[in-house]
Amino acid sequence: MAFIGAIVAVATIGGFMFGYDSGVINGTQDGLEGAFNLSKLGTGLNVGAILVGCAVGAFMAGRLADRLGRRTVMMIAAALFILSALGTGAANSSFIFIIARFIGGLGVGAASVLSPVYISEVTPANIRGRLSSVQQIMIITGLTGAFLANYLLAKTAGGSTAEFWMGYPAWRWMFWMQTIPASIFFLTLLLIPESPRYLVVKGRDAEAEAVLTRLFGGAEAKRKVAEIRASLAADHHRPKLSDLIDKTTGKIRPIVWTGIGLAVFQQLVGINVVFYYGAVLWQSVGFSEDDALKINILSGSLSILACLATIGLIDRIGRKPLLLLGSAGMAVTLGVMTWAFSTATMVGGSLQLSDSVGLVALIAANAYVVFFNLSWGPVMWVMLGEMFPNQIRGSGLAVAGFAQWIANFAISVSFPALAASLGLPITYGFYAASALVSLFFVRAMVKETRGRELEEMTG
Repeated sequence: MAFIGAIVAVATIGGFMFGYDSGVINGTQDGLEGAFNLSKLGTGLNVGAILVGCAVGAFMAGRLADRLGRRTVMMIAAALFILSALGTGAANSSFIFIIARFIGGLGVGAASVLSPVYISEVTPANIRGRLSSVQQIMIITGLTGAFLANYLLAKTAGGSTAEFWMGYPAWRWMFWMQTIPASIFFLTLLLIPESPRYLVVKGRDAEAEAVLTRLFGGAEAKRKVAEIRASLAADHHRPKLSDLIDKTTGKIRPIVWTGIGLAVFQQLVGINVVFYYGAVLWQSVGFSEDDALKINILSGSLSILACLATIGLIDRIGRKPLLLLGSAGMAVTLGVMTWAFSTATMVGGSLQLSDSVGLVALIAANAYVVFFNLSWGPVMWVMLGEMFPNQIRGSGLAVAGFAQWIANFAISVSFPALAASLGLPITYGFYAASALVSLFFVRAMVKETRGRELEEMTG
């Protein structure tokens, strides 16, 4: 069990980098706008550039992992994180910055799909949900780490655009700080084994049995190798995207549509608006930059506590009940935020909430974050890592991961322009409606996977 814990800890550093690389942009936007003379749309493109890379990285990672191995592709992702951190901090133009963020996105996209699938492939079914949920805790820890580092750098320098060290402004150092966890991720990946299910697919049964023996013991290892081999025997060929089409009906398998739906709805509820634009959002309704950065840290801390609760619940009550609870809770809290922003008045060219409504909005926003991280945050990734049959796991993850990041890009890039043109109430009203629709989607489409072996998954 200690060995399982150790390799899960290493794999979830990918989740930390996913969170850190995504969250570091929050608090740097004043610096970016000033350095590159950006419009609101330009800011959205610079923020969202990572997400195009994420979509490409997620789509390619599943297929590459089927060819090169889960661990190898995660190591490539770690190298991309390092390259992106150096490039974004040093960028002297918006174009260079976008390229560097795109490179980071390739790493984030790959880590987002491979960390959970690797964890699901090396853990027992009875605790798989709990251990896979650690991925979301590490994502939020990465986000919170980025928020905290940004706050401390801005506080020390006297502002995100103020000079910090060696003549460079603090916002550039916010990006350069990513090289530390990215390097740790790369080095620790050298210490963990390849996924035994990948090894069996490649005909390397002896290596797979050796890994499984360290994980579960000798007798169980032999049984698992035979079980994995049997699950592949009926349709044993090199995995490809066409496997996602049911050969009898000629249509895309229902399980693929379920995976795409889970991935897209996780973004349509607007969570990354809070993660990417939280500081700008709270400043826009009257909070100072210092207070806005503190609110980010509070949201991140509450998110971690919510994920810890998920670890205790996901293998007891299941995945589907948590998704239903999250959808209902997010619909209500987003509705409250929609109402709160509808009461804002224009003062000195910027929106202003009354003290009482501002408090309601702050409580609702943090309750929304808690509901998301109690449910859709971790559970979506857990399900994508385990719900697909062995033969189509890489391809299913590629398509669902691609859909997730495209939806993320659409929501994140559109937010500044939508908020400016339509206003925060309509924008948040859309997220609330999406949360409500997701409730009916889960009821109709999602099947429970709690306690089932990966070899039992069908669809």
